Amino acid sequence: MSAATENWVEIIGEIDFVPDLLKVVCQTSGMGFAAISRVAGQQWTACAVADHLRSGLAAGQQLPAEATLCHQVAQLRQEIVIEDITRDPVYADHPVPARYGLSSYLSVPILLGDGTVFGTLCAIGATPVPLLSGPALPMCRLFAQMIGRAIDDRRALRDGRAELGESRRIGRLREQFLAVLGHDLRNPLAALRAGTNILARADLAEEEAQLVVTMQQTVDRMTDLVDNLLDLARGRLSQGIEIVPDASVPLAETLQQALGEILRAHPDRSIEPRISIDRPVAVDPRRMAQMVSNLLGNAVTHGCPDQPIRFEAVTDADNFCLSVSNAGTPIPPEVQQRLFQPFFRQADSAHGGLGLGLYICSQIARGHGGTLGVTSSPAETRFTFTMPLGAGCA
Repeated sequence: MSAATENWVEIIGEIDFVPDLLKVVCQTSGMGFAAISRVAGQQWTACAVADHLRSGLAAGQQLPAEATLCHQVAQLRQEIVIEDITRDPVYADHPVPARYGLSSYLSVPILLGDGTVFGTLCAIGATPVPLLSGPALPMCRLFAQMIGRAIDDRRALRDGRAELGESRRIGRLREQFLAVLGHDLRNPLAALRAGTNILARADLAEEEAQLVVTMQQTVDRMTDLVDNLLDLARGRLSQGIEIVPDASVPLAETLQQALGEILRAHPDRSIEPRISIDRPVAVDPRRMAQMVSNLLGNAVTHGCPDQPIRFEAVTDADNFCLSVSNAGTPIPPEVQQRLFQPFFRQADSAHGGLGLGLYICSQIARGHGGTLGVTSSPAETRFTFTMPLGAGCA
């Protein structure tokens, strides 16, 4: 690897949001590989990689530019979107996709401030993916803009020309990231939700009706993912998760509703609730329901399926306490220390998701002026939220 190549890999490596960004690209698009590439001359260089396809390609590795579709994207300054290579009128017989065995492909050019093309933000799928109808393409366009600006910023910092403007640049990145999540992803999902709701009211055959239900569940999962990412952005970027305490809303009813939603989603699981709330509690009802849903969902995923999940919510003279416990393999102490970090997932975890649920719970607890902790033994794993009754907001 030449000095120039190593320099670009280092610059991309210094952009702290890049690993999370590539994970989001994979999760949102449904594709198993995402990368930021440098395309210059006759060389294609991987500068950062999220490789769930186990292709073996790592940051710093190079390929002949003409052996990639990114070369065409960089030359023409035009994105390439392939939903299904076998049906694509342009690339079905193209030698490059055939060489790598890809089924779907997305590549967007990354432009620098001086107008030159740095390279691409690209993603590859092993199966066909509906890229044109979902949020992945507009998201990647904005992510490519963010990366281009971040590269300019890192180069300026290295040259010693950007110290006074650093806070402004960080602010722009924050606003762009929130804009992606708050508008360009949520609005298409809202349109999809409205469409599936209309279809659900139609007189459909049983197979078609079940397909609509599956579509609605997929939209719900994507909406939850976007909401969690938006909460992540707010928490990481020092805004914090917004908490609106309201003691007038019956907390027990809020908790029962959250329990019911989990049971409807997992009718084969048993939950044993104990709710004893004898006074008003100033919490944000929506956020408290979100915490309960995340904690119970975590217990469903990791707990023994033949053992009940126990849920408790009680008040005493000083505190409101909420806990969720399940039987299952105990969590090692070194793993417990990282459970509330964003994007953390246990090494043996086979379930989907970004690993944001427990992080969001910890931020909700913090926003209420409370704490969220975990204990784990061979007998049970228990997550406990404790909030002083005089708190209600951090």
